[in-house]
Amino acid sequence: MGIGGIGELDREAHVPKETGAGAAPRTLAEALRAGGDEGLAALLRARPDLLSPVPNDLTQLATRAGTRGSVVRALERLDRFALQTAEALAVAPDPAPYSVLLGLLAGDGADPEIEAALPRAVGVLREQALVWGDDERLRLVRTARELLAPSAQHPSPTGLGPSVAEATAGMSPGRLQEIIAAAGLPATHDPVSAVAALTELFTDRTRMAALLDTAPPEALAVLDRLVWGPPYGEVTADPAPPVRWLRDRGLLLPVSTRTVVLPREAALHLRGGRAHRVPEPVPPEVTAARTYRPQVVDNAAAGQAHTALATVEELLKSWDQGGPQVLRAGGLSVRDLKRTAAALDVPEPTAAFWLELAHGAGLLASDGEADERYAPTPAYDDWLDLPPAERWAALAAAWLAATRTAGVVGGQDAKGRTLSALGPGLDRAQAPEVRRRVLALQAALPPGAAADRDALLARLRWDRPLRSGGPLAELREQLAVWTLDEAELLGVTGRGALATPARALLNLPLAEAASDDAFHGHDCEPSVAASRAATLLAPLLPEAVDHVLLQADLTAVAPGPLRRPLADVLAVLADVESKGGATVYRFTPGSVRRALDAGRSASDLKDFLTAHSRTPVPQPLAYLIDDVARRHGHLRVGAASAYVRCDDDAVLGEILADRRAAALGLRRLAPTVLAAQADPASLLEGLRAMGYAPAAESAEGDVLVTRADAYRTPPRTAPAPVPDGPPAPDATLLKAAVRAIRAGDHAATAARREPSTAAPLAPGELPRTSPAETLATVQAAALTGSAVWIGYVNAEGAASQRVIAPVRVEGGFVTGYDHTADEVRTYPLHRITGVAELAEEEG
Repeated sequence: MGIGGIGELDREAHVPKETGAGAAPRTLAEALRAGGDEGLAALLRARPDLLSPVPNDLTQLATRAGTRGSVVRALERLDRFALQTAEALAVAPDPAPYSVLLGLLAGDGADPEIEAALPRAVGVLREQALVWGDDERLRLVRTARELLAPSAQHPSPTGLGPSVAEATAGMSPGRLQEIIAAAGLPATHDPVSAVAALTELFTDRTRMAALLDTAPPEALAVLDRLVWGPPYGEVTADPAPPVRWLRDRGLLLPVSTRTVVLPREAALHLRGGRAHRVPEPVPPEVTAARTYRPQVVDNAAAGQAHTALATVEELLKSWDQGGPQVLRAGGLSVRDLKRTAAALDVPEPTAAFWLELAHGAGLLASDGEADERYAPTPAYDDWLDLPPAERWAALAAAWLAATRTAGVVGGQDAKGRTLSALGPGLDRAQAPEVRRRVLALQAALPPGAAADRDALLARLRWDRPLRSGGPLAELREQLAVWTLDEAELLGVTGRGALATPARALLNLPLAEAASDDAFHGHDCEPSVAASRAATLLAPLLPEAVDHVLLQADLTAVAPGPLRRPLADVLAVLADVESKGGATVYRFTPGSVRRALDAGRSASDLKDFLTAHSRTPVPQPLAYLIDDVARRHGHLRVGAASAYVRCDDDAVLGEILADRRAAALGLRRLAPTVLAAQADPASLLEGLRAMGYAPAAESAEGDVLVTRADAYRTPPRTAPAPVPDGPPAPDATLLKAAVRAIRAGDHAATAARREPSTAAPLAPGELPRTSPAETLATVQAAALTGSAVWIGYVNAEGAASQRVIAPVRVEGGFVTGYDHTADEVRTYPLHRITGVAELAEEEG
């Protein structure tokens, strides 16, 4: 903290013991003390960083509220007009009456919108302890004034320069007299009165207008270029006559030998009294680009939700045997991301979104083995057992809270390294807040209305103006665009409009459009909100079917989503050929062999198809199953390093003669056995590529049955979101914190009797008494039932002040009612640093 910060402590934190009833507060701590518990709770809710840890009293709270980091965080969360109000106070006199502040924002003319919006803006600043004092003495906390006031190093957003007093600091008295003489003012006896006379001239509308009437047109053109900022300009050693005319009359004041500045008072006159060129008291309206019937929106969103569930299932099912390897630095390689995108038939950014969504929901993780790979987690199996609507609610809730952002995949981090899907460096702490704000703005539109993107982004810029410049602003807008795209993919929106289940998930009203206050949501547990969303979505999803339609061209048509057992078996027995309202599966020799490898027999497969088909099993399909089954297992592959055995030595001779078998390193050991240099898995794949249907066997000669769902990671938790600052406190914590701060403040400010021989204690200083005096005082208080003020140091060495009413003193301990903690407590006497009686009026 710099010197300015120390001054802030002296002026705004140190509190006198008595403040006259009805007197205006003289410090921020006094203002907080004069306010009610509701105001204190509102401050802690708006600025939760002030609660870490809970302040001991209001003096400490005021000190913490004035620190640079806390003030910057509070300013970043102001909307544009509240920030413009703070910026206007930063260039106003300190303190400033409400009327002066209104003049800086509205200018010389009346502006009904500003007059209507200003009380709310001042109320927001007061609530967040950035402004204190009554309407006649509004004060901006010093740290905020230092951050927002104009300076050569940090130009103000208002475009104003320093005041006359600031710009003339250090100027020689002779030069000041020359300026006021050229401006037509009488000579003064000292520099202070000269500066005051020049300031009075610039703030007098009539006299200033008369002075400017005598200015050359070229001089007025110079002022026009500087009036809205930046107020600084460079001049030569021999400036042009118009510049010289302005400089001689103090309308341009020197900053250095080559730089001049337009003083603030002169600029405000030229602006008509306005601190900002374009005040924005009213937020931009979020308009609707298109409007649909709510039923159309809900049906479209439900269709997308069904597609989202199918995509996540397809993704994780394809990684059932173990997915791609994890990069050494973490994450998925570019090649594997391309393969995943091709398998899902989506663009790579969309594939990255589905991967991060599954990862964020805890369904996908790395296995942690030496040869680390990605695979589904055990939670994936539990998720599959849920009804479809509940599965969607789990995905949507995980997406809302996630800070990992798929949109940045493919970009670079601060060190120039490429960001990989599922890798480190993807957390963006602002993402959950932006997502909820974007969806809440959409919810404020009538049901079925899709927001105009440009209007929505303009509103977001108004909401957080301090983040509307530089990388943070660009990221915030990107997050908003990604939110709109991802919400459509996930089924949170349909045709760009918010769906009814999503309103329930966000804790927003369902029957009517949400108000702007709906951004904060209603008091509802996330699990309850997810359950409500699932209930609303369930009737909109297509009903699962338990049958297919087998066709003579070796295909099967699923007229809707299949129930779990049928879907699992058919995924092994056939390959998906096309998706849509109806999924088309194709039976091939390879897919039938895959089902046989999984332990099914030909009769099992035909019985299964007969039971689940509304049409008879076509003859070509029955022939295909019988033909593959007849050849399946005719060849057996085991581990020698690998071998092939077959009862028909002619088949083995055919394999040896095939040029495609050269890479397998085969040689005959016996008429019915071939040995291979390749491992069993490679040998199996090689023989299948040659058109054979080999079966793997164990060391005992039994056929090994392979199952597609055999591999899972150890139990994994979903990645925890990275918070954007301290979490918002709940009602219970707020109530307890307010009570503790009030009690601590009572203890710190309670009037106490001090021995006439003792030196007076400074504010916040602990009392010091000898052990004998401490024991005697608390024993007397226990006898008389009076309260005493003690200094106490706990086992961790933390010092505090407390007001207690002793009831028992024995065994080296004092037991009494602690007014600070609002409960009965026992304290070791050796940890009490001193004690003082309360004054009679406090006792």
